[in-house]
Amino acid sequence: MIEKWEQQLDSFDWGKRLTALQELITLVEAGQIEFPAPTDKINMHCHTFYSYNSYGYSPSKYAWLAKRSGMALAGIVDFDVLDGLDEFIEAGRLLDLPTCGGLETRVFVPEFADKVMTSPGEPGITYHMGMGIPSGQLTGKWKTFQGKLKNTAQDRNRILVERVNAYLSSIKLDYEKDVLPLAPAGNPTERHICVAYARKAAEHFASDDELISFWSDKLGVDVSNMELPQGRDILNTIRSKTMKRGGPGYVVPDAGAFPRMAEVNEFVLAIGGIPTLTWLNGLSEGEQQLETLLDIAMASGVEAINIIPDRNFTPGVEDELVANLRAVIQIASQRQLPIIVGTEMNSPGQKFIDNFETAELSPYMPLFLQGARIVYAHSVLQRQCGLGYTSGWAKKLFPDRGERNQFYETVGREIEPAQEHRLAAVNTDTKPDDLFKLQ
Repeated sequence: MIEKWEQQLDSFDWGKRLTALQELITLVEAGQIEFPAPTDKINMHCHTFYSYNSYGYSPSKYAWLAKRSGMALAGIVDFDVLDGLDEFIEAGRLLDLPTCGGLETRVFVPEFADKVMTSPGEPGITYHMGMGIPSGQLTGKWKTFQGKLKNTAQDRNRILVERVNAYLSSIKLDYEKDVLPLAPAGNPTERHICVAYARKAAEHFASDDELISFWSDKLGVDVSNMELPQGRDILNTIRSKTMKRGGPGYVVPDAGAFPRMAEVNEFVLAIGGIPTLTWLNGLSEGEQQLETLLDIAMASGVEAINIIPDRNFTPGVEDELVANLRAVIQIASQRQLPIIVGTEMNSPGQKFIDNFETAELSPYMPLFLQGARIVYAHSVLQRQCGLGYTSGWAKKLFPDRGERNQFYETVGREIEPAQEHRLAAVNTDTKPDDLFKLQ
């Protein structure tokens, strides 16, 4: 029964997911499932099946597995949509797991128009995030703005598929029939498209030899040692050789293809989130000028930075990647920017949780935990009473960012998900010490 309900957590039907979660909680209450004691483990950047999770995890499934793994806090981030945010927060409440959510998109930075940052091969374009968004229910112009982010991405996808179809010739996708059904709310990504092409090719060719010959010819590399039809290496190779810069399907961004960073920051702040700069690995020209990029980003509202530790170090190996990782953490610390970490889980092989016990990461765990707690506390206070980390109340009360970090970290440590509603009584007259009495 446990396996049955866990599998149902990934249904595209929200009602079935909720039923499965409630049944699993019943088994917990009956003593048939035991949760481990919470640890210091965190993953605040996990994509769900609303924008591609390589294991097909729904928001509820990720919350459930996070609880079963002993995770202290968990966060989701989906590309261009907030479809899974409210479900994830509700799952966290039911499981007594601190949760929060956000959104990731791509933006244009005019000051760095000639420099590559976190989007390889695309000068001026960088991935960008809004963290700790209190609700996925948007209204008015901000609902329209978010819809435009999604629609822009889907328009690019359709053009990409047309071009790749022409190049592959014998393998063609119907976007409506082959791609859209792979995502529950009409938001497939390039990774969904790669899966669709891999499946279509496997259906088309009668033998493994024919499949190997086709992909080796079209991708320009020997795929005989890759796990066909849709293992990690072949999916990544399809994406890199056909969809990225230099590939036949690549769609060159035109003027206005992506919103400016300042526009997305305004959007994130308006819907109650924390504008967050992303960092890849420090190797690009733009990221080598991180201090200047941070000046630009913070001037338009950025209040945190996101790092993916796992792809930036190899345990026991001293190289440029780990040196850059240490450097970005030092810069963020000097600026007292909360650091958000996670593994993404939107590519096969990515870990469920970073290996924080390594010599490379363990010294920074206090900073990583602080960032997670700040974002969680922000999302709760913003949702309950509008007094999150970026509120006027917070900045007036704590003009020093270090003191503000300490306060929200403490709130994030002390809040219990089942008691979040009690913070609705907080208002601008509430003294910081009195806030803890309301929990």
